[in-house]
Amino acid sequence: MTHPAPDPELALAYLDGRIDDGPLLVEAARLRDEGKGRIVTYSRKVFVPLTTLCRDRCTYCTFAKPPGAGGMYLEPEEVLGVVKAGAERDCTEALFTLGDRPEDRWPQAREFLAAHGHGTTLSYVEAMSRLVMEETPLFPHANPGVMTREEMAALRPSNPSMGLMLENVSPRLMEKGMPHFECPDKDPAIRLQVIDHAGELRVPFTTGILVGIGETNQEIIESLFAIDERQRRRGCVQEVIVQNFRAKADTPMRRHAEPLPAWFARVVAVARWLLGPEMNLQVPPNLTEHFEIYLSAGINDWGGVSPLTIDWVNPEQPWPHLEELAARTRAAGHELVPRLPVYPEFIDSTWLAPSVLAKARRATDSDGYALAGRALPSSR
Repeated sequence: MTHPAPDPELALAYLDGRIDDGPLLVEAARLRDEGKGRIVTYSRKVFVPLTTLCRDRCTYCTFAKPPGAGGMYLEPEEVLGVVKAGAERDCTEALFTLGDRPEDRWPQAREFLAAHGHGTTLSYVEAMSRLVMEETPLFPHANPGVMTREEMAALRPSNPSMGLMLENVSPRLMEKGMPHFECPDKDPAIRLQVIDHAGELRVPFTTGILVGIGETNQEIIESLFAIDERQRRRGCVQEVIVQNFRAKADTPMRRHAEPLPAWFARVVAVARWLLGPEMNLQVPPNLTEHFEIYLSAGINDWGGVSPLTIDWVNPEQPWPHLEELAARTRAAGHELVPRLPVYPEFIDSTWLAPSVLAKARRATDSDGYALAGRALPSSR
């Protein structure tokens, strides 16, 4: 199965189960090997939940919490405490995850920000990114929700990469009764514009799709094509995450069906086929028990995995131990290698601010992979 160009109708037939997925999986693995060889990367990280306040009301989310029920901001010393503890464990990424613009909804957010000399949460993210960049060996990776072009430009001098999940390109998911109802920041047109900003500002960018929240198979394919179109035009998409929905207790979607791994592997393989051999394709390993199945579907990255902090977005799903991740990756015929939050091919003066580039080069080998964290059994 070799196609001169991706065929959306054939991709849909695979996701619908109308044809056998054997040739698709073979082609996905071949494309991965063509573009990435047998190396599978991961980013050794700490999760920094800068604020769990949010103005959105996603029906599958347990990360966002209101004031008085867990909603909070981390103080600067708390941020540094987490990051410095990560440095002791050879982490290289400080993943800043937070709710979207909570100050637009919560007076408590405005009060915290004013007390710390900031008018917006994005301004506080920028200050904490600089703090981490200047005072620790780790690299910030800001995942702060929707950003304006000016906000992203302010973050670029301290962040070698940034991210925002597209989730899905369909505005239908914002309608009443759907998961993104009353979530202004989940408007796909706005989120695609953020990717455009990244291309204009030369910011290595992480995005992806969330599968299983009520979208159709056609909308999955349209979402992948929308990401591919941005990458072809902007060149800034450093990786695409294909993430499977997991139902969480105490959410309106707690009884919603989860994607079956065998079918979800088809989605992953279709993503590799549509996005091509050069794209870095990731599936989180903590959301599927037998995660090796996705190596057969064409991925080349496990994303951020922490030896220290929980997955604050999916707290009920523990990370695999890094030794186990290395062993299971190696058993599938691949070599696990640590990377920075920015991929090797983006570590140059085109994509990184001068101070970030200098620090990144000190932290990587001649191939652009992270020097820290090589003590695992699979170290190169």
